Amino acid sequence: MSDNIELLDGITVFTAVVENGGFSAAAKKLGRSVSFVSKAVTKLEERLKVRLLNRTTRSVVPTDTGQAYYERCRQIVSAALEAEHDMAASHQTPQGHLKISMPVSFGRSYLNDALPEFLNTYPLITLNADLNDRFVDVIAEGYDVVIRAGILKESSLIARKLGSSRLMTLASPAYLEKHGTPQVPEDLKAHACISWAGFHTAHWTFANPEGQSITVQIEPRIICNSAELELPMALNSVGITQLPGFICNQEVANGSLVPVLCDYEVPPIGIYAVYPHRVHLSAKVRVFVDFLVSAVRKNSPILDVM
Repeated sequence: MSDNIELLDGITVFTAVVENGGFSAAAKKLGRSVSFVSKAVTKLEERLKVRLLNRTTRSVVPTDTGQAYYERCRQIVSAALEAEHDMAASHQTPQGHLKISMPVSFGRSYLNDALPEFLNTYPLITLNADLNDRFVDVIAEGYDVVIRAGILKESSLIARKLGSSRLMTLASPAYLEKHGTPQVPEDLKAHACISWAGFHTAHWTFANPEGQSITVQIEPRIICNSAELELPMALNSVGITQLPGFICNQEVANGSLVPVLCDYEVPPIGIYAVYPHRVHLSAKVRVFVDFLVSAVRKNSPILDVM
């Protein structure tokens, strides 16, 4: 590796010497000492076992071999500078392929109408949007941004909080009429419960009116990996569930789902944009995360935004 670096340094210095007509001018251009430039060219000649430059007290001129080598080196340096320019531009101009994942309910609530606006604003971005409630591996599966809800596990990933949502304990009027309405969290043990596999399978936590934490162990009748399934189950009187407000606000408003245990607050869940790196964050990721923040603020009367 060090030999390769030395070769690349030698090529860069040699090219600068030829283009600037001497060691002093090349040294000034590169911001290095004349001694460094001279030694770099000498090492390059020794490596190649050819003489690249004819040196006199008045001028430095490439040999025939040196001129041919310079033409090749100029292409290499030009390609390297072009690659550097392209990389810099990619971090300044939002462009390229963006791979994202989010829960189905979040996409339905916030991004169905907003994503077209994002793509129209940034025409150089192409999008792979995976609406799926499974827990994806951001790094291994190559995602740029993932939306997650709940308590985040510690990791090397960067998480930007978009907001938080109050969890509501809910049931249909028909279920409550048939099975009764729980008055305290302990009453849930006698009820059919619908639980989300990704957050709170067998234990539901509440705060009583005095602020004390209460954890109830339930026996879920059904465990779902998607709120999109929990919602119709509750609407069809299968049992009692807990859902974020942004998923079920319409059903609560029209009375098809009824909040229960209203005196017992459920801790809110955080909504986060998760992505791999903060250092040298690409423009496409930066503008998409900013877009998410704006979309949540614009479209959310229920989500508590940051």
